[in-house]
Amino acid sequence: MLSIERIPDQIGYLVLTEDGASGGDLENDERIASVIVGLVMLTNKIDPKAFPIGEGFEKISITYPDHCYIICLSNKKIYVVKKKLLPEKSIEPQQFIDI
Repeated sequence: MLSIERIPDQIGYLVLTEDGASGGDLENDERIASVIVGLVMLTNKIDPKAFPIGEGFEKISITYPDHCYIICLSNKKIYVVKKKLLPEKSIEPQQFIDI
């Protein structure tokens, strides 16, 4: 099993349980924890006609230009990982030379 601290490009994490755990950029960040719990609770209130009951989400990703949050549920725990996004290598157009 891969330890949450060893996820590549991870810069912070939260494990939301009764006792909880955190590290990196998210260490002891109760504000982010509260926002995440609210988001997870909101997904339970989504229209049951559009999303059948019992068909919950597997993963939520929130993406910003330089980082993202990945949220997963497992064994009655909410796992949140903050990952650094690597800049995409842009291909600059090459100038043509007339011969």
